[in-house]
Amino acid sequence: MSQDFTETIFGDETPRRAPRTRREVQQRRRRRKPRRGRRLLAVLLAVGLIGGAAYGAWTVLGPSVSGLFGGSDGGEVDFAGPGEGEVEVVVKQGDTGEAIASTLRDAGVTRTRTAYLDAAAADPTSAAKIQPGTYLMLKGMKGVDAFALLVDPANRLAQRVTIREGLWKNETFAALSKATGVPVAEYTKAAKDAKAIGLPSAADGNVEGWLFPASYEFDDKTTATDQLKQMVALTVKALEDAGVAEKDWERTLTIASIVEGEVSGDADRGKVARVVLNRLDGGPPSYGLLQMDSTVHYAAQQRGKAGTTDSQRASDSPYNTYKVQGLPPGPIGNPGKASIEAAANPADGDWVFFVTVDPSTGETKFASTSAEHDRNVQEFQQWCSDNPGKC
Repeated sequence: MSQDFTETIFGDETPRRAPRTRREVQQRRRRRKPRRGRRLLAVLLAVGLIGGAAYGAWTVLGPSVSGLFGGSDGGEVDFAGPGEGEVEVVVKQGDTGEAIASTLRDAGVTRTRTAYLDAAAADPTSAAKIQPGTYLMLKGMKGVDAFALLVDPANRLAQRVTIREGLWKNETFAALSKATGVPVAEYTKAAKDAKAIGLPSAADGNVEGWLFPASYEFDDKTTATDQLKQMVALTVKALEDAGVAEKDWERTLTIASIVEGEVSGDADRGKVARVVLNRLDGGPPSYGLLQMDSTVHYAAQQRGKAGTTDSQRASDSPYNTYKVQGLPPGPIGNPGKASIEAAANPADGDWVFFVTVDPSTGETKFASTSAEHDRNVQEFQQWCSDNPGKC
């Protein structure tokens, strides 16, 4: 009886029905007596045939399969370009080259990941400088063309806005609105939803001080709420990086905001923070009065002049530290990283006075006694006399 080839390799019972009687079982067992030599020869022959067939199939189909999985064949890996049909591609903060390659392939910009990765590998310096943002690209681009578009930051759709240190919240809203086109009213409304923007409970619902100064890129789909949420999150990170315990976040930000409002050079930040703490001790000569011009300017919501007027210092505002002891009710602006670090780790010293003797350069002098401070104040007054209208 001839024997089916597949039965020889895989077992002769597979294509047949299962035995139903005892007699059939016995007959089947007799037929299955091992003939090892013949069976081994059949297996070797089968392997040879299968290997040959596989080689032949790969010779014909290999290039096509390789192209599907990102192989090296140019005709299958890459599109011919230049492409058509616009599509927005988002490069996220921290995206690796591999992640960007996947994003481009999934969006139909490049045919395969390899098309982009090969282009990036040829210019690793430029690849490392690709910035996060939204890019308008075409579907069906060549890998090198897609890479060239991404390495040019001018091709980003997102609006870039820089929020400088020390701005008040209303000034921050105005700067954001100017750059993004989102109305100021939307920022004002978003700021009232503490939960939505991630504002910590310590802020007591007041976003002042929590809008971290930095450069941001917001596309036209980023809402006012999402923008403020990003800024608050960076402030929290800065506090954590400075080693500030959560229970001290608001106090630290308040001190940092005063530091930001009083100095113009990094070298003086730690000293100003120490003066604030020394004056808060409650002893002479300050008796707990900070007497900071920056807090008075905040109360009056006026900028542009050094020093304060008699009427401003007589104000009943809780932010008037010439009249009210201790820290003001909260931050008087949005401090940057350097001021937060200074407030968290002030310099060592016994200074209880300081005055910026030359507002044009930011030169500031510190003193531990009233006599020394009076001499420094005279220098400031001389500057005011030499620069009428600026004090």
